[in-house]
Amino acid sequence: MDQNKGNQTGVIKFLAAAAAVVVGIFIILPNISGTIAHAMEQIPMIGQLVKVVTFRDYEYDSDRNMADIEVPEIKPEQQLEDSTLQENLDRTTAEINAEIQSITDNLIAEFEANVKDEMGYQDVMVTSEVLATTPDYFTLKLICYQGAGSGYQWNYFYTIDLNTGKRLQLKDIFKEGADYITPISENIKLQMKERMEADANNIYWLDNEIEDLNFKAITDETSFYLNEKGNVVIGFNEGDVAPMYMGTVEFEIPAEVLEGIRK
Repeated sequence: MDQNKGNQTGVIKFLAAAAAVVVGIFIILPNISGTIAHAMEQIPMIGQLVKVVTFRDYEYDSDRNMADIEVPEIKPEQQLEDSTLQENLDRTTAEINAEIQSITDNLIAEFEANVKDEMGYQDVMVTSEVLATTPDYFTLKLICYQGAGSGYQWNYFYTIDLNTGKRLQLKDIFKEGADYITPISENIKLQMKERMEADANNIYWLDNEIEDLNFKAITDETSFYLNEKGNVVIGFNEGDVAPMYMGTVEFEIPAEVLEGIRK
């Protein structure tokens, strides 16, 4: 189990390093023992309307406990002439930032409580990555990991419609009244079958004896983002649609599958 934890910790550290290379211009303000780090500079990251800074960097390292939690913050890049767009963008970024800070605050509080109570070995890591940015939208991915013997990773996706300044929901990218749940869900099932046929190590829950485990359909709350090609990508956390060893999994939906129902 310790070897497994080490392997998973190595993976998440690699992801964090790769994200840093891809992101490139994040402000990193290290602090020991979890003191808050407010960004002293706000360096533009990407895109015309928003930038990302590291708001807080919580670090803790001992023989039994390790935490490395980088808290990103999205900020409007400039003041806009369109006051409505500016108000929406300010409101949206504030709401996203508050959600991210709540998530990371809870992780830190849980970590510190376990340290105090000497609950055993634990690793907690949080990093982030800009997945895509175009003139029309921006997406930030928050990557969370907890390990205690075995590890668990889960992700959050935050997409902003830069034309409206509002947080993008899945339904927002489709024509009103269109059934997008069915074609997306059926394509995911098809991709699952193709992946399992291509590699016996790939297992997805489609024909599991425990019927409740089987993937049936996405919902409006299912995690998603738009990649650089503008295609919908559906994301699942560990254990959602496959065994835990499969990790977090994603499915890019080909444009032709949603042709005629996208806005």
